[in-house]
Amino acid sequence: MRPISLAAGLLRFTVLLLIFSPTAQAQESVEPAGPTIEIGEGVTADAEIRSRIQTIFREIVGLNRIFVSVTSGVVTLSGQVEDAAAVRKAEDLVSRVTGVVAIENRLTEQTAVSERLKPVIGRFEKRAQQTLDYLPLMLVAALVWLLIGFFGWVVTSRKQPWSWLTPNAFIADLVRQTVWLGFLIAGALMALDILGATAVLGTILGAVGIIGLAIGFAVKDTVENYIASILLSIRQPFRPRDFIALEGMQGYVIRLTSRATILMDIDGNHIRIPNATVFKATIVNYSRNPERRFAFELGIDADSVLHEALGICHTTLEGLGFVLNHPEPAAWIEQVGDSNVLIGVSGWINQTETDFIKARSEAIRTVKTALEQAGFALPEPIYRLRFDSGVPAPVEALPEHKPGTRPASGPGKTPPRVPTPDPGPLPPARSASGDKSADKAVDQAVGTASGNVSEQVTDTGVDEAVLKKVDDERQAEPGGDLLSTNGEDELGARPVV
Repeated sequence: MRPISLAAGLLRFTVLLLIFSPTAQAQESVEPAGPTIEIGEGVTADAEIRSRIQTIFREIVGLNRIFVSVTSGVVTLSGQVEDAAAVRKAEDLVSRVTGVVAIENRLTEQTAVSERLKPVIGRFEKRAQQTLDYLPLMLVAALVWLLIGFFGWVVTSRKQPWSWLTPNAFIADLVRQTVWLGFLIAGALMALDILGATAVLGTILGAVGIIGLAIGFAVKDTVENYIASILLSIRQPFRPRDFIALEGMQGYVIRLTSRATILMDIDGNHIRIPNATVFKATIVNYSRNPERRFAFELGIDADSVLHEALGICHTTLEGLGFVLNHPEPAAWIEQVGDSNVLIGVSGWINQTETDFIKARSEAIRTVKTALEQAGFALPEPIYRLRFDSGVPAPVEALPEHKPGTRPASGPGKTPPRVPTPDPGPLPPARSASGDKSADKAVDQAVGTASGNVSEQVTDTGVDEAVLKKVDDERQAEPGGDLLSTNGEDELGARPVV
């Protein structure tokens, strides 16, 4: 009896497992895939469904030529439509009608050219009519825009108050253009508001922004030069007619334009440098300070009395009318060589009255002449000859060299020194303390040697040839310069001698 009861228990467990299994539960939870199809008295008649759909299609352009048939709630659509959009629209409308069980779509697209162009022509005529209807309103909007823009032009075309805001003409013009652009934008907003199309402004501004970004990348160098011209016109690092040096080039400033700085070198050639390069370059302005120092070197014989030579150089420069007394000229020993001594000489001039190159050239000539007349010989190279036998050639002993003697010229051998008139002993060089008695002694000592050197000074006036060309260039285009001729530069007011 026990095996039979065990088998009966297993059978009951299997039956219960099948009853409460997930499969059975899933089968019980299945829902209908679509809306419930009604039966009995709640079913809508096919004629009502067909009548309702045809009524809807007759009111919609493009769907009024569709044929509709209904059988047991299944709607069949046939005929031709203009495009695929009309097919989708018809199906959407039919699916929303009560009582429709399914849709049988047999619609085809119209391929005849005349039929396809009819809706296009209709839309064009409709838009043309709308344009004509909006034309008076558009004229009013355009008139408002023009009036606001004209008012902005009148305000910004005046010199005041823009010249009060900034003394720089270029910046004032830039401010005026910016304000006028603001008036134009305000007029456009007003016109779009009258037309009820303010939403279009966002699209327009977005398109303009993208176009502006593309143009900015394309003309990056031009934009960089324009910004640099604005900054240079504000800073004013130089003025017209200033002699400057930058990027290894020197010349007189003609003008600063919105793109480049134009120079003229001392040979009369034009130099055009982009403003971006000028803004980042190291600029040397030789004209800002009217006082300028020139310097040069002269060599004398190694046996010379050096303090006497320095005194002659100092006194000779002081005797030149174009050399300033303050700061006073200077002379110093620059270098001692094998057979000579280099003396450095410097002096200051007023560039508004004296040409730098002429003054330096005349100072070199005058000091050299004074040293020679005082008996100081300029150094000459000395060579020692050696024959193939290795025995050095005998060298004739030379008499001791003293200031006031000069070697005579002659081929074939070392010439003897021919004495020249001795000016006599010279006192020490001028004192830096300004001792009048010592200065007078030096003047008396070098008076005979220098003769009339100071009276033989050539013309050292400012060379007006290049400056006249610069002025002619500026007068040819009087309004194309961003530089100020009389205002302060970035360092303030200029010094005056």
